[in-house]
Amino acid sequence: MKTINGVMLSKMITNASKLLDIHRDKIDALNVFPVPDGDTGTNMSLTVKSAVKELKTVKSNTISEVCEATTKGALRGARGNSGVITSQVFRGICSVLSKAQEIDIKVFVKSLKTATEVAYGAVSKPKEGTMLSVCKAISEAGSSSKAKCFEDLFSDIIKKGEEALAFTPEQLPVLKKAGVVDSGGMGLLTIFKGMHKAILGEEIEALEEEVEPQAEEKEREHAEIFSLGAIEFGYCTEFFIINIKKKTTVAAIDRFREYLMTIGDSVIVVGDLDFVKVHVHTNNPGRALSHALELGEVDRVKIENMLEQNRELVKKYEAERKEMGMLAICSGKGFEEMFKDIGVDGVVEGGQTMNPSASDIADAIMRINAKNVFVFPNNKNITLAAEQSKQLVENRNVHVIPTKNVPQGILAALEFNPEESPSVNKINMLHAIDNVVAGQVTYAVRSSKTDGFSLSKGDIIALNDKKILAKSKTIADCVKQLISKLATDSHSVINIYYGEDVTEDDANSVCEILAEAFPSLDVELFYGGQAVYYYIVSLE
Repeated sequence: MKTINGVMLSKMITNASKLLDIHRDKIDALNVFPVPDGDTGTNMSLTVKSAVKELKTVKSNTISEVCEATTKGALRGARGNSGVITSQVFRGICSVLSKAQEIDIKVFVKSLKTATEVAYGAVSKPKEGTMLSVCKAISEAGSSSKAKCFEDLFSDIIKKGEEALAFTPEQLPVLKKAGVVDSGGMGLLTIFKGMHKAILGEEIEALEEEVEPQAEEKEREHAEIFSLGAIEFGYCTEFFIINIKKKTTVAAIDRFREYLMTIGDSVIVVGDLDFVKVHVHTNNPGRALSHALELGEVDRVKIENMLEQNRELVKKYEAERKEMGMLAICSGKGFEEMFKDIGVDGVVEGGQTMNPSASDIADAIMRINAKNVFVFPNNKNITLAAEQSKQLVENRNVHVIPTKNVPQGILAALEFNPEESPSVNKINMLHAIDNVVAGQVTYAVRSSKTDGFSLSKGDIIALNDKKILAKSKTIADCVKQLISKLATDSHSVINIYYGEDVTEDDANSVCEILAEAFPSLDVELFYGGQAVYYYIVSLE
C-alpha cells in the first residue's frame, strides 16, 4: 500500500483502539510502584476510545474529517498524563495529515515528526525513558526508512519503537529499579501495532464492551450554561395533524419527518393515519406548518421563542455570577463532603484508580457560575488533563493549582479568601501546598525490589509521591513507620484519613498507637472513604 485514504486512516485508529483495549491490563501492570493503582493502559485506552467514538459521527470519511474527529475526540477523552500525551500525539499527526488530499509515506513521516514535537511541547519538563522517547524513536525511524510501502514503513518504525522501549530502563533509573519498561511507551507502541494490522488487512476482535467509569456513565447534567450562540434553532414548535387527507400515506408521513430533520432538530413525528403528533426545534415554524398542511389539518399549534427564554436565563445567570469558584477532584465520599463543607463549589469523582477526562473536568468547570475557577487535581496524574480542560471551557478563567494529593487540595481550598483577587488567592494557594507533607499506606500487588525494599506480594507499604518509605506485615505498624519518616520538629498535627476498606474502630486503634508513639503531636482522625489506600496522612 503506497497511499492511505480517509477510510483506511479511520480503520487504523479503530484498530489501534481495539489492540490497546486488549492489552490495557498488561500495560497497567507496568506501574513503577507495585501498588494497585496502575492505570496507564486504561487511561490511554479510554482516550483513544473517545477518538473512535467521535469517528463514528463522521459521514464521508474524508481525510480532513477523520483527522478533525480524531483530534477532537482524543482531546475530550484525554485521561491522566499518558492520555493527554496520547491525545497530543494524535493532534500532531492529524495536523499534518488533514492538509493532504492523499497520504503517502512522505506525508506520514512528516506527521510523525510533528507528533513528537507536539507531544514534547505538552510536558513542562520532558523526561527521556518515557513514551516521549518511544515517540521520538518512531519518528526518527520513519525519517531514515527507505520503505516504498506502508507495510514496510510500519515494520521499520515498530522495530525501532521496540528497541527504544527496551532501552527505557537505561534512561530512567526508577524503571530499572522496578524491573519494568515504560508503560506509556508500551501503550504508544501498541497503538502503532494496531495501525499496522489495519494496513495488513488484519481485523482485531474487540473486547466485549464495558461500562465506562462513573464520570462517563452519568447522564450529563443540564449545566447552568446559557449562551445565545449555543442555540442553533430558535423556535420550539409543536402541533397535531388531524383529519388526515385520504391521499396521505405512511410513507408521506415518513418523508415529512425527514424534511423536518433538514430544517431543525429534536424532531418527533409519531402517530398513524388518524392523527400525528409533531415536535421540532426550527428557525422556520412556517415551513413546518405549511408542509404539515399537505398531510391534513393542523391543530393545537404551540410555538415558543427559545431565544427570548435564553436571553432571560442569561440575564439571571449573569446576575448570579460570582467572581471566583473552586473545583476539586477526589475519590471517596468523606473527602467529597469535606471539600463541600469548606466551600468548594464542585467535586469530580476521580483519583488513582479512575482519572477523569479533560471533558469531565471541563463540564464540571462550566457548571460553576464564576468568572474564575480554581481547580485542584489532587493527583499528579490528573494535572495535565486539568490543564487541557482549559481548551474546552468558555467564559471562564481556569487556574489549575498543581495539588498532588487530597491533603494539599484541602489546604489550598482553606486558603481561599473571597475578599482577595484571583491572583492573590492563587499565590496563597501555591504557597500553602508547599507546606503539606503527605503519604499513603496501601499494599504491594507484585513482588519486586524498589527503593531499597525487597517486597513480596501483599506486603503493606507506605509511600509519598516519589518513593516507597516503609513496609510491614501490618497496617498499623506501617502507618507508624510512615509518620516517623515524615514528621519533623516543625510539625504539631497528624491528620489521618481512613479509606473505605478500614473500619472506624481500626482507625481509632491506629490513632491511639500514634498518640502514644508521638506524644508531642496531636492526632486528628477523618473519614476519607478513598479506594486503594488504607490511610492517607498529612502533617502540619
